[in-house]
Amino acid sequence: MVAIRRRRRTAAVAATLAAVALTAGLTTGCAAVDKALDCVQTADAIADSVTELQQAVDSAANDPTQIDESLDSIDKNLGDIGDKTDNADVSKAVDDLNKAVDNVRTSIKNGDETPDISPVTDAAGELTKVCTP
Repeated sequence: MVAIRRRRRTAAVAATLAAVALTAGLTTGCAAVDKALDCVQTADAIADSVTELQQAVDSAANDPTQIDESLDSIDKNLGDIGDKTDNADVSKAVDDLNKAVDNVRTSIKNGDETPDISPVTDAAGELTKVCTP
């Protein structure tokens, strides 16, 4: 049940990011269009990344290596996003997400089998604020 709520929250964040980004692109100037495109790209990758992490944490008892694989994938996705954007606000939001992912990784290395991933979700929420015109 918790996993379903997390997935819905992740989907809601992604949908909100996409809607805000598209609206900004339709109603404002070129700088806002660039920002909107950055946000759309970010929304897709972040939604996938957060979902992967949630699934890995939910099934950690069955396969503890899945969390490490998921975190590696998230790191790659966030690196790709960072390479694609030249928007300072989006870059900062990506950096904040990277820090949240690093904190989850540290928790796991310290023996936490079910790390708190709410900072990752919170960082994704911050990205929503960045994408709001």
